[in-house]
Amino acid sequence: MSQSADLDRVKSFSSFAEFYPFYLGEHSNRMCRRLHFLGSTLALLCLGMLVRSGDWSWLLYGLLAGYGCAWLGHFGFEKNKPASFKRPLYSFMGDWVMYRDIWLGRVKL
Repeated sequence: MSQSADLDRVKSFSSFAEFYPFYLGEHSNRMCRRLHFLGSTLALLCLGMLVRSGDWSWLLYGLLAGYGCAWLGHFGFEKNKPASFKRPLYSFMGDWVMYRDIWLGRVKL
């Protein structure tokens, strides 16, 4: 399936439950998953620093760390476009569900 057909398919999901298996398929490369995990962890640390310091620049750092790692994983290793370009909310939710599933051992690093 071409990347444009994949991205068109992303628009057709009517629920997150339908979207998540597709999301996992878009993260089949181990290094891509590892970079997502790293980016999410760094984003959480930045959020903690924001709460601790009250310095809102930590929000920007967290976004840069999270999306920077994820996009490096997609463009550099997975060789696909992030679903966040077409379904940003479902993709954001998928990031955190996959992060939880990695911690629970349901998704392998």
